[in-house]
Amino acid sequence: MNKHAVYHKAKSNFCYAYNENEIHIRIRVAKDDCQKIVLIYGDKYEWHKSQEAEMKLDFSDKDFDYFFVKLGNVSKRFSYFFKIYTENKSYIFTEYGFIDNFKSGDEHSFLFHYPFMNKEDIHEVPEWVKEAVFYQIFPDRFAIGNNQGKSKELCKWASKPKHNSFYGGDLRGIIDKLPYLEDLGINAIYLTPIFKSSSNHKYNTNDYMEIDSDFGTKEDLKELVNKAHEKGMKIVLDAVFNHSGEEFFAFKDLLEKQEESQYKDWFHVKKFPIDFEKIVKINKKKGWKDWYIDDKTGEDILPYHTFAHTPYMPKLNTENKELKDYLLKVAKYWIEEFDIDGWRLDVANEVDHGFWRDFRKAVKEVKKDAYIVGEIWHDSSPWLQGDQYDAVMNYAFTYSCIRYFAKNEINTKAFREMLAGILVRYSQQVNEVMLNLLDSHDTARFLDKSDFDLEQLKLAELMMFTFVGAPMLYYGTEIAMTGGDDPDCRKAMIWEDKKWNKELLAYIKKLIEIRKTNKALSHGDIKLIEHDKLMIFERTYEDSKILVIINNTKENIEFILPKEYSNKKDLLSGENVGNVSEVEGQSGRIIS
Repeated sequence: MNKHAVYHKAKSNFCYAYNENEIHIRIRVAKDDCQKIVLIYGDKYEWHKSQEAEMKLDFSDKDFDYFFVKLGNVSKRFSYFFKIYTENKSYIFTEYGFIDNFKSGDEHSFLFHYPFMNKEDIHEVPEWVKEAVFYQIFPDRFAIGNNQGKSKELCKWASKPKHNSFYGGDLRGIIDKLPYLEDLGINAIYLTPIFKSSSNHKYNTNDYMEIDSDFGTKEDLKELVNKAHEKGMKIVLDAVFNHSGEEFFAFKDLLEKQEESQYKDWFHVKKFPIDFEKIVKINKKKGWKDWYIDDKTGEDILPYHTFAHTPYMPKLNTENKELKDYLLKVAKYWIEEFDIDGWRLDVANEVDHGFWRDFRKAVKEVKKDAYIVGEIWHDSSPWLQGDQYDAVMNYAFTYSCIRYFAKNEINTKAFREMLAGILVRYSQQVNEVMLNLLDSHDTARFLDKSDFDLEQLKLAELMMFTFVGAPMLYYGTEIAMTGGDDPDCRKAMIWEDKKWNKELLAYIKKLIEIRKTNKALSHGDIKLIEHDKLMIFERTYEDSKILVIINNTKENIEFILPKEYSNKKDLLSGENVGNVSEVEGQSGRIIS
């Protein structure tokens, strides 16, 4: 047995309370290395009453197997160790590694411990997110509702965007298009930033307490939220607390008063003086690549930290108490006054953990079921322990789907293993509310990445709408909008329906309907099923089961259905599937 591969950690994604009455335990071993794992558990103060539970093989990735068990109605003081069985021998695995035997009295020395299931420590996530179908809107490019009062020169709606293009989309336009979103089946909207800013994307916030006038007014936002709520839709806004814009009042004061500014500690200043005009001139002259490096000395000439190396986006020092109090006031204000339903957090991994812990407390005190979702593109475990975010944008899922569906770079086995690796990163409650996406305002559209193969896009959408977590459509995906890397992925929405791909629109509407009417897809456990060519998984919730089969090849493949799915219906086609399902190339089935 490969002992070096065995891993478990208490109070982590390997041992966590799912709710007040249920605890989940996971252990990792080398792939195909053991036959059985038994969990021995109990209250350390009553170890003579300890019990056993056999764990099941839950997921397998490229190198490891992950065994899992969920236990209900156990002692709130939960202690345990593992018995690992191979063909010829059994092993005892404890907090101190492998030991030869376990005798009475060892429970205080060797056991793993979840010391007490305190309600305050349990990661509670918003229930509504499990049933949400999100739609991401880049407000400047979605719809114009009010042509009056625009401060910028606007491009023609169908023209190719540039980094500094303005198109005139606004909140009134979103209000006007709510019936379209309702008909599509959307019940949650995520808006990229809408606060006062000099850019079209608004990620350089100049005033956190005001709506950008090009987007409308606070009254427009109230109307949008109220009308969305009437239609059963949630509204999530974008918060940029890693950095501000160059016109933010505190940064302006810093530039004016330099080291004497009362706000100097609101930013990460490296040295004074700060000659902003000179920095901007150098930036414009040299472009973006290494512009901040002095040609003669090789030194960094930026006197303050920024987002990336963008002089217009000075990085905020969220460890400063005055700034923290200000930003927490902002976070609460838009919930208290406008009843928004959550925050998406930009560049969330570069802000200190202490700020996010206070942020969560402040937001949840105002609205307990507000959704807090971070923008992190890598393993986000440190932020997903229940004291900071509810979830993150699931770019790991995005990347896997691009490699499998869009690029055909990996086979089904590798794709299944990548998904398994993603699922074991986090607790079940986190997985259930992850924000799954195929593309966004920060990426080329999936259709472009798949070389404009609509069938591959449909397969990826099928995967997303049946996978664990909340699916999110980037505006226009449903009608087959295209777009390369930023800024091309931010084209204006096409509203002439004669230019829509109506077959794709109908297909995505059907996926949304299936998702919303089957609890197994929104709340169910997932089991990945091995097959050489077909991507197959099962979703289970209470007495409801759904089998998803995806054929990512171009050949027809026959699959003998498990007995329980014989003569059931394919929810996509409405047809009875019989005993053997022939899955056509580039197609899928949702069997229930």
